[in-house]
Amino acid sequence: MFGSLEWAIAARYLRARRHEGFISIIAWFSLVGIALGVATLIIVMSVMNGFRTELLDRVLGLNGHMMARGLDARLRDFDPLADALGKIDGIRVAAPLIEGQVMATANKQASGALVRGMWPKDVAGRAIIADNLYSGSLADFKGKHAVVIGQRLAAKLGLRVGDDIRLVSPQVTSTAFGSVPRMKSYRIAATFMVGMYEYDSTFIYMPLPAAQVFFRLKGAVNGIEMFLHNPDDVHRLRAAIQSVPGVARVVDWQQVNSHFFQALQVERNVMFLILTLIILIAAFNIVSSLIMLVNDKGKAIAILRTMGASRGMIMRIFVISGTSIGVIGTLAGFALGLAFCLNIDSIRRWLESLMGTELWSPEVRFLSRIPAEVNNGEVVSVVLMALALSFLATLYPAWRAARVDPVEALRYE
Repeated sequence: MFGSLEWAIAARYLRARRHEGFISIIAWFSLVGIALGVATLIIVMSVMNGFRTELLDRVLGLNGHMMARGLDARLRDFDPLADALGKIDGIRVAAPLIEGQVMATANKQASGALVRGMWPKDVAGRAIIADNLYSGSLADFKGKHAVVIGQRLAAKLGLRVGDDIRLVSPQVTSTAFGSVPRMKSYRIAATFMVGMYEYDSTFIYMPLPAAQVFFRLKGAVNGIEMFLHNPDDVHRLRAAIQSVPGVARVVDWQQVNSHFFQALQVERNVMFLILTLIILIAAFNIVSSLIMLVNDKGKAIAILRTMGASRGMIMRIFVISGTSIGVIGTLAGFALGLAFCLNIDSIRRWLESLMGTELWSPEVRFLSRIPAEVNNGEVVSVVLMALALSFLATLYPAWRAARVDPVEALRYE
């Protein structure tokens, strides 16, 4: 598109001489600024995407997409009801469930926990649990005295597979000596580690018959948990689910987690706008460096004009000079950002070993590792935006160079 002479002159202008070193330094700062801006934007967007995907997979992997409940918080004839719900087009599985808060104690330690009573086959069919067992086996998850608990809860209470854990219910039992909390010991059949701190430190799975006894829900459950083929179909399936006899109300994952995921999306958009300013500032550096270059090369521009160079040729020379800075910086930032995203957790562990401190606390961050998911469309958008800003930043200095009057420039030299 541009002639070889124009490329040669543009390359010569980018290699500043000793007395032009300050201009070269500004150009280098512009290049580094664009590279860091593009890399940072790619990294932050990838980490935010990874957070959303990881949290969504874990939240919806352990918690159903929809929950059907009865009028009095009890559902009887739950197995036929679950079968009827499971036959609705769009529902992948429907499982009876009992949920209840307890206090888990062992070895003079105590921790709050959430008990989920389910049929053993339903727990075994939950891939996020079956595929992330830390110790033990789901084959031992049966009877009235076996439970499966999160590994972080087990570690907090100093427990291993085969040990007993005591659960204390907030519901009380009336005795001759007054009301006392109900408590019962269970044997740990297995532990799991799904990678989300909240679940690994609070969830306890119990066979459904044992949960009915513990929570005094004889012949009943307090919900039917449903997983859909497409989690976004909750609104479409709501009417069909509520039409099933016995279902009084339906709660979906978007209602339960709406504030959380909306806040995540808002934070992601704000971070994109803020980090785009880095690239914009680097583009302004290109403008300033090219204007200084035009002022410095006034005599050279005038000589080129007297030798027959057109204004279009002069303009193209400076467009090439400025755009080259933007292209090199963008490509460097693209490579740096992708390399960082692909090795982000290894870099985190290396920094932790180097500094001797924990940079990523699962208790605070909810996840046991830093997730990063590169979205090809977003990366292309970032690269194109950086290239476009770099090109636009060259137009005014290039136009100013093309407007240099050869006579005036040579007269005052």
